[in-house]
Amino acid sequence: MILSVSRRTDIPAFYSDWFIKRLESGYLLVRNPFNKKQISKISLSPSVVDCIVFWTKNPLPLIDRLKEIDRLKYNYYFQFTVTSYDTNIERNVPPKSEIIKYFQILSNKIGQEKVLWRYDPILLTEKYDIEYHIKWFEYIAKKLEGYTNKCIISFIDMYKKCERNLKDVNIIKLENNDKIQIASKLSNIAKKFNISMESCAETILLENYGVKAGKCVDDGLISKICNCTLSIEKDKSQRHECGCVASIDVGAYNTCQHGCRYCYANYNGKVAFENFKKHDSHSPLLIGKLTGNEKITERKMVSLIQRQQKLF
Repeated sequence: MILSVSRRTDIPAFYSDWFIKRLESGYLLVRNPFNKKQISKISLSPSVVDCIVFWTKNPLPLIDRLKEIDRLKYNYYFQFTVTSYDTNIERNVPPKSEIIKYFQILSNKIGQEKVLWRYDPILLTEKYDIEYHIKWFEYIAKKLEGYTNKCIISFIDMYKKCERNLKDVNIIKLENNDKIQIASKLSNIAKKFNISMESCAETILLENYGVKAGKCVDDGLISKICNCTLSIEKDKSQRHECGCVASIDVGAYNTCQHGCRYCYANYNGKVAFENFKKHDSHSPLLIGKLTGNEKITERKMVSLIQRQQKLF
């Protein structure tokens, strides 16, 4: 199986100690986000965890602990978001100069093919207009040359929760022509710095403008990292446009402390802060503890690596 750590929250930034403890214990528990009394027990045995996909805006708390993950013999790579927004949009993200430095440190430690740069979501306002994105994307791309092979972009989807969190920000609706112009220009910039570009779950085809439809949870990359062949299907729980293969997410909604106003996984910043206070790094649950009235179901876990039988 592939472990997603996590689309729902930034585990490397805020819950690294908990995650390492869970790897050492060999399992963790995940609440059903739609029914808190339903809990899945997830085996973390290296024999069934083929790869871990980390999602983060700040891996620093985890960087010095990667040796513990290596000792336990897990494969992994990072989806690392570096955007050009300031604290008006990404309220609690460290300064970009620090984030870029952490990106470089991480890449030097594990290799540039295992650190993918996310420049997403792209949104437009009077301040963050197309020229703004072009200028600062080039600045970041130059800093990340030689530290990553790939950049993944996406354009903001205005879910109701996003509209609520951005209600005092005058978002300009992105038309298809805007998306094409941005994708084309960013792709050309990325090429200058030897970085390929892919899109994440976009309904508009951008391949003619240098941007292929991508897979963030990528069986091709995982096969290279693991030096194996995987037998795996597309993730049916994701949107139709999403190219990701199936994975199990171990995070929880309303728990990230970055306070990004475009985030679909945090419905309410105050709730996220209150949940964070309930975190116990010794609990098998990311947030809170078992109360005794939950139904725990052990999820069936299998390795997805194809193992060919020898004829002789």
